[in-house]
Amino acid sequence: MAAVFDHKLRIESRQEADSVRRLADALGIPCLEGEAQVREYAEEHGLSIEEAARNLRYRYLFQQADEVQAQAVAVGHTADDQVETALMHLLRGAGMAGLRGMSYYSLPNPWSKTIPLVRPMLSFWREEVQQYLHSEDLHPSSDPSNLDLTYFRNRLRHHLIPTLESYQPNFRRRLWQTAELLGADYHVLDELTNLAWDSCLAAQGDGYLAFKLQEWLRQPLAMQRYLLRRGCLVMRPSLRDIGYADVERGISWIAAARRTAQLDLLARLRLCIEGETIWLAAWEADLPALDWPQAPQGGVRLLYLPGRLSLAGDWELLVKPVASSLATQEAILVNQDPFQAWVDTERLQWPLAVRRRRPGDRFQPLGMGDHTVKLADFMVNVKMPRRARAGWPLVLSAGQILWVPGYRLAHPFRVRGESGEGIVHLMIRRNR
Repeated sequence: MAAVFDHKLRIESRQEADSVRRLADALGIPCLEGEAQVREYAEEHGLSIEEAARNLRYRYLFQQADEVQAQAVAVGHTADDQVETALMHLLRGAGMAGLRGMSYYSLPNPWSKTIPLVRPMLSFWREEVQQYLHSEDLHPSSDPSNLDLTYFRNRLRHHLIPTLESYQPNFRRRLWQTAELLGADYHVLDELTNLAWDSCLAAQGDGYLAFKLQEWLRQPLAMQRYLLRRGCLVMRPSLRDIGYADVERGISWIAAARRTAQLDLLARLRLCIEGETIWLAAWEADLPALDWPQAPQGGVRLLYLPGRLSLAGDWELLVKPVASSLATQEAILVNQDPFQAWVDTERLQWPLAVRRRRPGDRFQPLGMGDHTVKLADFMVNVKMPRRARAGWPLVLSAGQILWVPGYRLAHPFRVRGESGEGIVHLMIRRNR
């Protein structure tokens, strides 16, 4: 099946579309015809004519391919087109993904996750195609806009590439071969990126991606660049030019940002960091609550010994007495779980209280002796995610905060050598 798309940019375009239909009819091939006012679309969306034409053309082709359940969309790019594309990317600044040029087979692609885009003529030069057409007495239409030097690609085709050929004979073939080699290398890197993506991605939803910060930072710098580029393309599939400066700005920001910061990146996408999570999200996206506990709304809840309290977000708070023993002392010393703590029960007044923060709350963190700090400042200093602070569960005894779960025990309630038998184990965990 053939398809032709009229961009409505030239008076002759209608006749050219008709000639395609007539040729298809002569060959007994069904022909689909589409059209759009490309110039108006470009002005409305702030695009170049080339970009607008490409967007509308491919959107139409893949819509039709989907309707007729086609196996692929095949286009006629040649080796010359590949050279021009690779050179354009080089001049604009690109990594391996850009310098490899176009792919023979692309799936998924910006227009479909199920229908591949194929370029079967990518290894044939334009002269070879023209020679074949001449031998078969075929007379293709010639698009005069291909001579218009206001277009960047045309200036490369008619001026720069012939000049480079004068410096280096066979420049076109050598650049095409380079693109072929880089394409093969990129395939290997793409497989490695898949592995890194699976390792770093924490969640994906409507308008956002969430990555594990520490896993991200463990990746080599080159892989971080690939991950950020892929993330932008997942969020904005039609985005073509992701510049070096944008990628470097994002990577540097992630490495140095405070854990409650935000950065406007590109294409109405933002980067933000909350705790140990990197978000890449659309400006308008509502980010979900992460995997953190939240105190019940509606005031104070009481907690007895032993006791259990359900928290929002499918979490629970448990409190139980434990014997003072060498095993308990060892567990306290080697504890790596910030969501459990041991306290001196002799310092407690029962029942304990669990609530959300209030204006004016102060806290006496473990290790700071008699010094207290504003709870709000403490939450900022320990990089608690901003959206989690208002509902974070606090455990209190006689009105004094004794534990900020996940972060710090209060200094007066620590277990000491003279605690005797009076040790209480506090733990927050997911409901079983």
